[in-house]
Amino acid sequence: MAPVGGRPFLEYMIERLIEAGLNELVLSVGYRAVTIRDHFGASWRGASITYAEEQEPLGTGGAIANAARYAPPEDVLVLNGDAFLDLDFKVFLDWRRHKGRASPISIALRRVEDVNRYGAVRCEDGVVVGYAEKGGLGPGLINAGVYILDPDLFRRFALKPPFSFETELLQARVTQLRPTAFITDAYFIDIGVEQDFIRAQTEVPARFSGAQPPRSPHRA
Repeated sequence: MAPVGGRPFLEYMIERLIEAGLNELVLSVGYRAVTIRDHFGASWRGASITYAEEQEPLGTGGAIANAARYAPPEDVLVLNGDAFLDLDFKVFLDWRRHKGRASPISIALRRVEDVNRYGAVRCEDGVVVGYAEKGGLGPGLINAGVYILDPDLFRRFALKPPFSFETELLQARVTQLRPTAFITDAYFIDIGVEQDFIRAQTEVPARFSGAQPPRSPHRA
């Protein structure tokens, strides 16, 4: 609900999902759950919204697993709530259906000029094979916080909340998962960093001024 250009940041993300034809959304909520529910209600701009509320801290992995229980038994598109990848999600979903299903999870990776702040992701032949800690220098690929996953993923590994989606699942089990990589140059910003939160105030609204869905340049 952080204000960006006079609107809650989450509105921009939901708009992109609706543009891609996604009309059944699940929001994982904990902190300020009532505020979010009061703002969006049970539907917003034609999309139905279900709330998966944390009664206690579940960690990022536990929160996603809890939200996935409310989704249909098919591939689930998952987004982090504090970063914006201006991706055409329909393109990502279509790619997953035709090229990315060799793994129970596909990850959108963003090319950046310097991986220092994020930590790098290593890929070979379109498959994620490892992760590097933050602090590396130079260009590379980063995890943009957008995933498509098989909802059976969590039952397969029997992880109990609270657990971290990033470290206890993606990183710890990378050789078992072999996530497929959707590599993109789409606009990306992380509002969890003060400098980027300030930039987002003008950059993010500007991307919606033409009411056109984004292009999704990528290579698999």
